[in-house]
Formats: sequence, C-alpha cells, structure tokens
Amino acid sequence: MSSFPNSPFVLKGGIVLLDPTTAQVQRIIVLQYNPDTLTRSFQIQAAGEGGDRSEALRLKGPPVETFKVEAEIDATDQLEAAKGTVVEFGIHPQISVLEAIVYPKSSEAQSNFALSQQGTLEIMPVEAPLTLFVWSSKRILPVRLTEFSVTEEAFDTKLNPIRAKVSLGMRALSYDDLGFSTKGGSLFLVYQQQKERMAALSQAGTFGALGIGGIP
Repeated sequence: MSSFPNSPFVLKGGIVLLDPTTAQVQRIIVLQYNPDTLTRSFQIQAAGEGGDRSEALRLKGPPVETFKVEAEIDATDQLEAAKGTVVEFGIHPQISVLEAIVYPKSSEAQSNFALSQQGTLEIMPVEAPLTLFVWSSKRILPVRLTEFSVTEEAFDTKLNPIRAKVSLGMRALSYDDLGFSTKGGSLFLVYQQQKERMAALSQAGTFGALGIGGIP
C-alpha cells in the first residue's frame, strides 16, 4: 500500500459533517483510498407524468440523484510502522466513525427516553448532522446515507478488523428538500451550477455528425 516517492499528489474523497443549525464543521472524514468507481443515478422529476399534455416538457425540480461508492480501509502500512491506534484497535476507529453517521447520539437517545418517562407526549426525532459528500471542489453536496454495509476481510490476533470494504449509498438532498435559504440548499445550488459550467465547456455537435441536414 506504500506509494512511490515521486508519485503525484492525489486528492481524496470524503465526508464532512456540519451542525444542522450553525453549519459549523463537526467532523471531516477522509477516505483512506479513493473508490475505483462512483455510480450515480437520476430519478427525473417530470411534471407531466399525470397525463396533462400542457405539462409534458416541464420539470418539477432537480432529479433525485443517488450515489454508490465502495471504499477500502487497510491497516497494513500502519501495522508495519507499529504506530497509532491501529496496533490496539485495528481499523475499528475508521469503521466506527462512518457507522456513527447513521446512529442518533446515545446521549440524545437517553435524554429522549428520560423525557418519555416524565410523561412528555411527543418526542422529536433526533436531528442528524448535515452530511456533505465531497468529491473534488466541483462536487460538494448535501446527502443522506441510505445504505451502509461493511465487509471485514482480515483480522489481527485480537480479532480487530485490519482490512475491510465499505459500501455507501447516498441520496443527494436538493434545495427542494432543504430549502433555498439553508446552508445545504445553497450548497446544492452551487453543485448544480458547477454542472452547468462544465456543460458549457463541452463542444456542441453538428447536424452533419448525426447524418442529417437539419430538423425537418
């Protein structure tokens, strides 16, 4: 897993957790190795799906975009150097920081239980951090984790995992989900504007390339 001394610097993908109220950074999670593939899919939000012909070309909003990545976590280099927490815990900490995203904080769960014992009629669900998926400066967008699985592939003598594959499924949260005036909504708008800027750089085609002289 060691890199060559003259190899180019490679940016890492990762996840940033923000306070949903103040937008202050709570945690930055950097993927140890970038996934080989990033799978994206789009569910189009068409207005004319009900059969109204006057709405056939209208869009209700941005598509629902989903992502799927599979990342690797490996303790080989750290074990060779016998440094850090990996000797005692393997890659438990790296896996746990990802798992913690999909759990409500235990302190808040305990607080809600205490309130329920006091006869409080309605307990609000615990609000999770605003999760950002970062894949270069051109792709920074709010997401909600929808799938999360871990395959632990090797263990040390204490049964700590030392190599694993993590599969993450994410759904983009747009300004339709979060509102234009929120931090997440504004980040999604910037993400969409980046797409439009990239699209403007793509060379336009010609009718000749399509084998026609024009639209009849």
